[in-house]
Amino acid sequence: MQVQDNQVISNVLTPRGSGRPPYRAVQIGAKNISRRKAHIGMRGHFARAKVPCKQFVKEFEVSEDAHLPLGMKLSAFHFVPGQYVDIRATTMGKGFQGVMRRWNFSGGTASHGNSLAHRIPGSTGQHQDPGRVWPGKKMPGRMGGKWRTMPNLYVIRVDTHLNLIFVKGNVPGPDDGRTPVYITDAKKKLQSEAIRLQLKSGGQGDWVTLDASGKPLPPGKNNPQQAQVTVPNIGLGRGIVGLPFPAGTVAMAKRYAPILVAPSTRVTSPWVGGDGA
Repeated sequence: MQVQDNQVISNVLTPRGSGRPPYRAVQIGAKNISRRKAHIGMRGHFARAKVPCKQFVKEFEVSEDAHLPLGMKLSAFHFVPGQYVDIRATTMGKGFQGVMRRWNFSGGTASHGNSLAHRIPGSTGQHQDPGRVWPGKKMPGRMGGKWRTMPNLYVIRVDTHLNLIFVKGNVPGPDDGRTPVYITDAKKKLQSEAIRLQLKSGGQGDWVTLDASGKPLPPGKNNPQQAQVTVPNIGLGRGIVGLPFPAGTVAMAKRYAPILVAPSTRVTSPWVGGDGA
């Protein structure tokens, strides 16, 4: 995936009621286009940020200290090899499909008295009671073309010269160069790793915090039930010390090698025997 002409368009700050924290977000634009092709309502929006007109604009929710200056150019270096990311895009449209392709139905028999019923869905309801088809019934219809998220994809390589990001796994959407793909840090991976590093002890419901080596720490002085420590590298990936903060810019990428490769995910070597010989 290529990070093409990504720049900061706007910083959003919207107050919320009921004592909730305000909504903070950063608008990112990608792929430069001519002014005549841009929507007339968006031309002034790009002019205020002093950036060229963009074909795609996406808003990402951020923390208070992650707002970026307008016009800042972002690079593929924003994502570090070895970390996990979530990728969102619109899946490939397959058109109107039957139940065998859309829902993986087995279909009818090929012979033994079957006539013109090889790929039909079969019965779709019951008798007079309930006298209708239940909502959500798997039937023929449009397949694909839906918003989908692929979570926890492993970043294996980053090319800062061509602004390319290589991930291990399936990326939704057609490979046509026109469908935008949105990449964020893996949300579920961070949450699961944070919970994994806090284990219940003795079945009493008390939470203990583990250190970097995975050993439980003694309770703190102020809080006897939990030790207040900071565990580094929570859910970032193997060999990841930290991430570019607040963002991986083009200027920051020039200080590193053009191609960055993630460490191997293998725990053991395939060339070493089971007995350690």
